[in-house]
Amino acid sequence: MPTAFDPVDLAGTRLANRIAMAPMTRSRADGAARTPTPLVAEYYAQRASAGLIVTEGVQPVPGGQGYPDTPGLHSREQIAAWREVTDAVHARGGRIFAQLMHAGRIGHPDLLDGDLHPVGPSPVAAAGQVFTHEGPKDFVTPRALTGEQVREAIDGFAAAARNAVEAGFDGVEIHGANGYLIQQFLASGSNHRTDEWGGPVEHRVRFATEVVKAVAAEIGPERTGLRVSPAGTVNDIAETDTEEIYQALLAAIEPVGIAYLHVLETGPERRPLTLDLRKRFAGTFVLNPATEGPTGAESLALVEDGTADLIAFGRLFIANPDLPARLRAGGPYNPLDETTMYGGDHRGYTDYPAL
Repeated sequence: MPTAFDPVDLAGTRLANRIAMAPMTRSRADGAARTPTPLVAEYYAQRASAGLIVTEGVQPVPGGQGYPDTPGLHSREQIAAWREVTDAVHARGGRIFAQLMHAGRIGHPDLLDGDLHPVGPSPVAAAGQVFTHEGPKDFVTPRALTGEQVREAIDGFAAAARNAVEAGFDGVEIHGANGYLIQQFLASGSNHRTDEWGGPVEHRVRFATEVVKAVAAEIGPERTGLRVSPAGTVNDIAETDTEEIYQALLAAIEPVGIAYLHVLETGPERRPLTLDLRKRFAGTFVLNPATEGPTGAESLALVEDGTADLIAFGRLFIANPDLPARLRAGGPYNPLDETTMYGGDHRGYTDYPAL
């Protein structure tokens, strides 16, 4: 079996190794334009030794923003700014996909321009709070999308995917995990619809399926990935029929032939479902495995035993820009400064040293 340090073909794109940088929100986009800055370009370029970088969540439409200072991919200015990022990563031999994330009901009107308001499949508010520039605020009840607005949201993902390719990205990852809009449609706790987008499992997977089809039609299935978090409870999501949901979803998207499936494992007890999804999915399988702490070197064995084709690392990649080299050498690893995770300047962002 191959090791995590061997190259791999991702639907025609050669990756230098099987170590992926997981998508992680860092909230360092520039002001009202929601554009990545030169500091963002440096941050990702420092981590270009990853086989695959998946960016922080990028809102495909203005109303999809869920957190302060997160970047978008829906304006000409944003496309130009992201081009600086992708050029910097490619100059160092890296590969980078943009994660398209519509937060749905997770957000607050204070984070959105004009009269925009968080939306969802149904007017069901999530329990909890969201960070804003004025401090934490309770989640609001979202406006339920009309049938026409559902189609507009799907079109928004496709347009953002086209913008991503124009900006130089090697592809996009559709964020269907962590309680954001796509998973809100999948889960019966947040989807109370009785039309073609809700109710039985085959209806609840329709939104995710249509987004995947639209993006793949726009930029090609070989440039399209999907992230899911089966049985995840982040952002007050509640799935009552997890196995049925994801088996039905994979059956629906299988004919599309997307490049990869990225599974965020939500607990060690979910490994049987992970293995089932691995068996059902024909493309490259990326796994962010369930671990007691941050994903570490011990998870590399999951490539060798065939559980996954790539392993995604999160927090360890924040503090260790040259993580593949450190994993190969057995460390040492820089400690993570959690106080600088979200927002701020270069501190805790681009000042972590390489070996």
